[in-house]
Amino acid sequence: MRQLNLDQLRTLIAIADLGTFSAAAKALHLAQPTVSLHISELESRLDVPLVVRGNRRVTPTPAGAALVERGRKLLRDTDDAVETVKRQAEGRVGRVRLGTSTGVLVDLLPQVLEALGAEHAGIDVEVSIRGSYEAMERLAAGTLDIGLVAMPQPPMRGIVVTPWCEQPMMAFVPRRTKAPKRVTPAWLAAQPLIFNEATTHMYRLTMEWFAEAGFAPRARIELNYDAAIRSLVAAGYGAALLPLQQSTDTGRNDRMQVLPVTPKLTRRVGIAHRQHALLDGATLSVLKVLTAFRQA
Repeated sequence: MRQLNLDQLRTLIAIADLGTFSAAAKALHLAQPTVSLHISELESRLDVPLVVRGNRRVTPTPAGAALVERGRKLLRDTDDAVETVKRQAEGRVGRVRLGTSTGVLVDLLPQVLEALGAEHAGIDVEVSIRGSYEAMERLAAGTLDIGLVAMPQPPMRGIVVTPWCEQPMMAFVPRRTKAPKRVTPAWLAAQPLIFNEATTHMYRLTMEWFAEAGFAPRARIELNYDAAIRSLVAAGYGAALLPLQQSTDTGRNDRMQVLPVTPKLTRRVGIAHRQHALLDGATLSVLKVLTAFRQA
């Protein structure tokens, strides 16, 4: 037996609801012969009468009534499936895997997620802490949808990276340490230091800043978690060079000094993703919200 035709099923339900072929044809914007053909083909396919034609009203047979009852649920499920696909394609629902560093996670991403929740409540953003190198590798492998990565990045086939924001790098120094108003590489190199791990872009950025002034200091400890580095600085364990987080670093801190550096140093962050033709609607919606937060 061939599969049921949804248009024919919809015609049968309209006849059951409206009582005549002509009323069903009008409601469905079909010619009456087309309605008759739908029912005859449906009865032929199932090999059972589905309607009884009376003088004034057409009524379903017991088999027809059973099919109408099941058919209503089938059409509802079909409509739901179509709407789900439509919402997915339009970026109104879906799951997006986003990788970011802890610095962006604490400072900027909460604002983005709040805006996204207001505009696209049906999109679930799965956030994970990823270094820039790992984020780029996962994007290429298809296990990540968007990465907030340090710039510049070496070109990677199929991956697009666009500028998103800039964060000034600052010296984080224990409160009890006597420090200049503007911290130089020479002064900072003489302190016990806490660096990001040597595999990170932040480490390379830091060492290039020191190298330009003729210094190559070694860290007392290396971590890859900005919040932990800040905690160690506050505990007096050492000094660090980190991006400024407006949400946490601009207020008064009795245990830590946040000081500008000279020469100035800036961390640039970009949005990385696969080419637009390969992205689903939900990912495109998240990219649109992220772009709205792009700094000039």
